[in-house]
Order: sequence, then C-alpha cells, then structure tokens
Amino acid sequence: MNALERLESTLASLRKDVPMVRVGGVVSEVAATHYRVSGLSHHVRLGEMVGLEIDNRMQLGEVVRIDGNGVTAKPFDSRIAAGLGLVAYRMPPLAISPHPSWKGRVVNALGEPLDDSGPLHPGERVMSTDADPPAAVSRTRVRAPLRTGVRVVDLFTPLCRGQRIGVFAGSGVGKTTLLSMLARSAGFDTVVTALVGERGREVREFLEEALTHHRSRAITVVSTGDESPMMRRLAPKTAMTIAEYFRDRGESVLLIVDSITRFAHAAREIALAAGEPAVARGYAPSVFTDLPRLLERAGPGAEGQGSITGIFSVLVDGDDHNEPVADTVRGTLDGHIVLDRDLADQGRYPAVNVLTSVSRLAQHVWSAEEHNLLRRLRAMIARFEDTRDLRLMGGYQPGRDNELDQAVQLVPKIYDAMRQTAADPMCTEPFHDLLNVIKSTVG
Repeated sequence: MNALERLESTLASLRKDVPMVRVGGVVSEVAATHYRVSGLSHHVRLGEMVGLEIDNRMQLGEVVRIDGNGVTAKPFDSRIAAGLGLVAYRMPPLAISPHPSWKGRVVNALGEPLDDSGPLHPGERVMSTDADPPAAVSRTRVRAPLRTGVRVVDLFTPLCRGQRIGVFAGSGVGKTTLLSMLARSAGFDTVVTALVGERGREVREFLEEALTHHRSRAITVVSTGDESPMMRRLAPKTAMTIAEYFRDRGESVLLIVDSITRFAHAAREIALAAGEPAVARGYAPSVFTDLPRLLERAGPGAEGQGSITGIFSVLVDGDDHNEPVADTVRGTLDGHIVLDRDLADQGRYPAVNVLTSVSRLAQHVWSAEEHNLLRRLRAMIARFEDTRDLRLMGGYQPGRDNELDQAVQLVPKIYDAMRQTAADPMCTEPFHDLLNVIKSTVG
C-alpha cells in the first residue's frame, strides 16, 4: 500500500466517527440551569443537540430556546461544566437502537448500560426518542382481556391488552408496591419499566423484588432524583421508544412509568428555563402538550403489530386529584386507579378506592352477570361508606333497612377479601373468590 492509499484509508476511517465539517458556536453565558451559545441561531432547531468537548468527552445539551442573539441549551449532565469561550458543536439528533438482547438489562435515559453486563448490542434500526404516535385510524381495537393477578384491580378496574391506565396516589400510599405487583403480570413478551426521579435505594429493590421472576424479559430505564431534569424528562421517552421497538416486532409489551408526574416536573423546569410563562400552578403551556404526546404513543399498534399496555403512576400533589397534571393525565388515559390515604391508614392494601376508580374498557372484560354483580356491589359499598358517620354516632339500628343491613354484613368481608400484599400469590380466579366470600357471609 502506497502513501496515497494509506492516506485515503485513514480519511475513510475518520469519516465514520468525525464529520468533515462541524458547525459550532461559542458559549457566551452560563447560568445554574442552562447556558447560552452564540453563533448557532441559524443552524439548529428546537430539540436538537449541541455538544461541549470537556476533558476529552462530549457533554450533550438540548436546544430549548432560539433567538437572534444565540440559543439556550440545557445539559443532560447534572452539573454544568460549560465555561465562557468554549466551542459548542451541533450534534446529531438523539436516537437509540434497541435490540432483543437488551432484555434483562438496566439502562439510563440515553440508552447507556448501568449494570455490569457489558456494553449493549445496538440494533439495526435507529429510532428517535421523540417519535409521533401511531395514526389513529390505523390502530387495532383494544378488546383482549388481561389478568393482572391483583384481585381488586381485576374485579373493579379490569384491563385489556393495549389499554393505558393511571395509578393516582399521594406519597406513601402504596403506589410503588402496587406497580411492582402489576409488573408480575403474566402473558407479556416484554416488560419495560421507567423509574423516573426515584430514590436511588429503591432501584435495586424494584429489580430484585418486583422483577425477580421476570428479569429475563424486562428492560429497566432508570433516572434517579439526583439526575438533571433533562434526564428525568428523557427517561419515559426512552422507555417508550424501547417499548415501540418490541411492539413493532409483534410482541405484547407492558410499559410501566413511575412516575409521570416527575416527568411533568422536569418538563416544567426546562420550560421555565427556556422563558415560557407559568400558567397553571407553575406549569408552562408546553407541559400540557408533552403529556398527551407521550401518553398517546402507548396503546395498540397497527394491524400486524403488537401492543403496549401502559401503566402510568401519577403522584398527586397534596392529595389534590384535580391538580393540573392529574387532571390532564386522567383525561388522556383509558381509566384510572385511585389510591386513598384513608384506606392506607386503615391498613387496607392495595388502598384502591373502588368508588372513584374507573376502567373505560371494562365492558370488554366483564360478562353480563359479572357486570350486574359489580354494579350492585359498588352501590352497596357506596351505601356503607355514606352511612359511616351515622353508624359511628349510634344512629344505626339493625332491622330497619334491609339494604343497609346487608351492606353492614357484607362490605367488611369484601374489604378483607380484597387485601393483598406483594408477598401473596397472584389471584387467578377473582370472581370465584368473591362469590365464595358472598356465599359464606350470606349463608
């Protein structure tokens, strides 16, 4: 090989990793939450990446604002290492390349491995983390029933494959425990979990307890509370992209995001840094655009594809179930499971309030007899709860109201039957168990 051929070979190898021409600008301002770059305004778009070469590594940032004097970038690292005069280069769009070998792995929001199992094998398909939802008219219908193994859920808020449901709860009410129980659901080819803003100690607990028997088919995307808002906002998108990859392969995917509220908090911080006004309890308008855009990506795929059954936890601020994020998510999803603090204080777990929880696709799961039974039980539970104060004050006398007598006799037994912990076996015949309770009580 002569000198010219060696030069050509060297240039060919360099072109694979380093572009021949790079567009860059200069850092002109550094703040605690972002930095400004001059000279890139006419070369980038919102959502594109810029990179700073610091200590022989590229620190990525996302363009969140563009004006005539420069662009505002939010870094993915928790600490801003930018300095005045550093050159920031335009980078390729953020994308990941999932592969079937990712099952059993733990990754961060950028799709990089966090476990000790070596590097990830990239797939042949490059997927954007900010893809569009499937076209509404091309999606298949959601009708196939799904057993979660959680008795109270399978009875009062039953799910279908491809359904999207929210778990609404305040802090310390058993939300994560219920999600770990739902993660054990059988019948899924792949389980994708996004732990967004979680405590670091809870990550291994979830992996070693909730996913013990399903680790080989599970992919976990982790962004703990100490990471930057960019990573916390990206983690659910990365998990959704991985779920879409397996859905497009025809697989049935269970996607769990804990929690979508922390995604909204991260999006709010980014939007405020970009100069957006706060319109609802500090949330910027773009937050209420990002939420349905992300949630709509879950659900059934087109004909010939699989489905994504989405379970999204909503951390209700101050136990106010009408706060903006909860209200927006509830209106977008196909149902909601409400965890009640009063029930948790009574030691009733899962603390599901069956009167305020709804599954909009329950009609595809219940038979006519089951629907009629549960409708009567809901009415009985409502009567029991409405007269709680009356009974505590001694105003209830047996024999004067047959319906109330039946509620007082039966509802506590139903409550006891609904108790279930993560250590208990999964329930396979919830209606059979419920009928046995009713028969043994009524006689």
